[in-house]
Amino acid sequence: MGSFSAAARALGLPKSSVSRAVSLLESDLGTRLLQRTSRAVVLTESGEALRARCPDILARVEEAVNYISGLARSPRGRLRISAGVGFGINVLSELLPTFIERYPDVEVSLDLSSRPVDLVSSGVDVAIRMGPLADSEVVANRLGTLHRYACVAPSYVARKGLPRTIADLRQHDAIEMPGTDGRPRSWTFAGPLGESTSVEPLLRISVNEALTIHRLVLNGAGIGVLSAYLCGPDIAAGRLVHLLPDWRLPSVDVSVLFPSNRELSPVVRAFVDFIKEASRPGVAWLTDINEASPQTQR
Repeated sequence: MGSFSAAARALGLPKSSVSRAVSLLESDLGTRLLQRTSRAVVLTESGEALRARCPDILARVEEAVNYISGLARSPRGRLRISAGVGFGINVLSELLPTFIERYPDVEVSLDLSSRPVDLVSSGVDVAIRMGPLADSEVVANRLGTLHRYACVAPSYVARKGLPRTIADLRQHDAIEMPGTDGRPRSWTFAGPLGESTSVEPLLRISVNEALTIHRLVLNGAGIGVLSAYLCGPDIAAGRLVHLLPDWRLPSVDVSVLFPSNRELSPVVRAFVDFIKEASRPGVAWLTDINEASPQTQR
């Protein structure tokens, strides 16, 4: 037995507030929970059933509150990352072990695709993109500049010779992605004096995926334009030759993106901060190739 007055004193609320809350709950449930008499208030059968289940309900609520509070203190939960195949294999595979060691309660779901992914509709938390950005529904933070190089394998040079000028490239087999019109993409070089010149290479193999271009170039199929994170180790090891080092191909901006219509969760913020730290000047995947390397063609 009990009374609304005692309950109100225990809760530190006006008696009218307690009475109104009980009435609203009974209305929502469609049943009477308390039997009121002039001397006491007792639980009905429905009230007893609800009271028996309340400890479990309150425990679940407390667990949920503690979990959400924990998210604010320490990143946890699933992080969905979208990136290109080559970047995922050659860069993220090197960086993510450190990230998950730093945040042991984070589970990473990595989606690698050569096709653009809509972050908002696909439920992606964060993405790594290269080149110009046109999506106004995302927030973009620039990570750095990715350098690109014209490369060739020694085995190709042994068969076909070494191109020493921009014009020479027209006579050599090229491996490149197709342009939007289906024609080969032109290669535009900036010279040491600020001059610019373009050449349309002799396309022998058209491929829509950078990793395959890299493998084809390594295997001596032709000349290709490769990002530093793909060709840098091969140039250093002598597996590839950097062509025309006095001429530079356009570099590409690398950005980390996240949807603008979502609040930045602790786990997303942790990854954004981490990838920025991993993109500081001088890191391997953003480093400009040393043109004094013995494997650089002069």
